[in-house]
Amino acid sequence: MLVNKRVKDLMKDIFEFPHIPYWFTIRQAIGIIKSAGLEKAHQIVVLVFEEKYHLVGTLGIKEILMGLEPVYLKSSSFEHTAPEGDIALSLVWDTMFDMSNKELLQKPVSDILYPIENFAGIDDHLAKAAHTMLRNDLFLLPVLENKRKLVGIVTLLDIFNELSGCIG
Repeated sequence: MLVNKRVKDLMKDIFEFPHIPYWFTIRQAIGIIKSAGLEKAHQIVVLVFEEKYHLVGTLGIKEILMGLEPVYLKSSSFEHTAPEGDIALSLVWDTMFDMSNKELLQKPVSDILYPIENFAGIDDHLAKAAHTMLRNDLFLLPVLENKRKLVGIVTLLDIFNELSGCIG
């Protein structure tokens, strides 16, 4: 039963996830994700740490694509003002990873990461962790011991698998 399970029962070791320092470039992060396997890139989350190895954020393909999107495309008026909007938009995205975007690829991941603002305690109920993740639209939740030391990660997929196993 989910109510009796604790976060520590499902958490994964942080070393099961690729991790990088916050000063790595977007290009380096892309290399890490590619080396982890493109067939499961949609599931890959890279943990981003600072100098003292404190977790500052996460990075996935969504954050990378958003970080590479040219500034003028982020304006909501682009879609309405661009001539033949879909064609113009597709041309920009088609060239996103070519050499003309060197400056975007050199941005540090600290500019685009998803900041860590929520944590679970090692002895928290899984239901509390699930609630936190659902309310904050999170795929994973860092797990702290004594409200300080990062000891693991619990994922929404693991919670779902646990819950669905209880259902039948």
